[in-house]
This record gives sequence, structure tokens and C-alpha cells, in this order.
Amino acid sequence: MSGSASIDDLLTFEEERPRQAERERGGRAGRVLRALAGNAALVAVLVVGFRAVGLQVSLVILVAGVFAVSGVRRVAAALAPPPAARSRPPLHQYDDDGTWNWGARDALRAAINGWELPLDWSTTRPERFTGVILPRLAELADERLRLKHSVTRESDPARARALLGDRLWTFLESPPRRPPSPRDLAVIVAELENI
Repeated sequence: MSGSASIDDLLTFEEERPRQAERERGGRAGRVLRALAGNAALVAVLVVGFRAVGLQVSLVILVAGVFAVSGVRRVAAALAPPPAARSRPPLHQYDDDGTWNWGARDALRAAINGWELPLDWSTTRPERFTGVILPRLAELADERLRLKHSVTRESDPARARALLGDRLWTFLESPPRRPPSPRDLAVIVAELENI
């Protein structure tokens, strides 16, 4: 991973492809211009339609209404769950009582899968833990420190160490020779969440 990444960057699954496609289509300015053109065309059609049936509507109210509806539609589209992707069978088969929807693709499940596979690999290859998992945990720690306390381990090591605690600081600064047990990793993640 690159030098600095936000928690959202670490927890994304397929959101990266649409962002790249948006950049290719002109970015934010292109989206704004397309939205303005679409809204202007809709206002023009509505004005012509209202005049054809003999209704008089204030142009300001019509423009405000079209932009309000367009804004609500865009917000609703941004908050909608991602479209269902091709479902694949789960990595591990657990006893299932039939209440878990294995075909659902939500962001939390994608994030869990994004951690599950590297963690599974690190049990047999310790270098995978120090090369993949530990940098992700360090980025999460730096991001939490930056968001909650306006410091990072690099910008103010003394304060970061005090905020992280000795156990978490030692774990992040001097990688262990072998991956920690699931119980130790759970304690470390709990400490990370309490930052």
C-alpha cells in the first residue's frame, strides 16, 4: 500500500473501479456539467409541457424543484447498497442455521473478506503477516491517531506512544517473529479501537 491511506481506502472492495471510470469521463467537473445540462433540459421540457396544457408556473420554483428532486435522487443513489455482485461460496463452511445470507454483498462483509484471506495466509507463512497485515494495522493506527488526536506515529512519536500504549506501540514498531494468536490479535485490535 502507499504511504498514507484512509480507513475507507482500506475497507473498500469494488468502489475503486467506478472512481477510476469517473476520472476517465472528466471527473467532478464533468459530472457537475452533465448534471446541470440534464437539469436544464428537464426544466425546458417541463416549461414546454406546462405551457402546452395552459399552466403558468414560476420559472424559479420550477428550477428549484427540479434541482431539489435531482439532489435527493443523487443522495439516495449514493446511500443505496452496492449492486449484487457475482456471489462466490464462502471461504470456510461453518454450521449454518439458515439465517445468514451468504449471497449478500455488503461493504462490511467485503471488508471482512479483505482481512480474512490475508490472515488465513499468514498462519502458514509468517512473512505474509509482517508484509501484509502489520502495515495495514499500522495504517489504521495512524489514521485513528490522526482523526482523534491530530498526530501520527511519525509526526509526534512520544505522544503517539502514550496514546497507543506500550503493548500496541511495541507490536507496531518491532514486528513479531511469528504471527500472534487469534486471541492476542483480538486484544491488539481492541486496543486499536480504543484509541
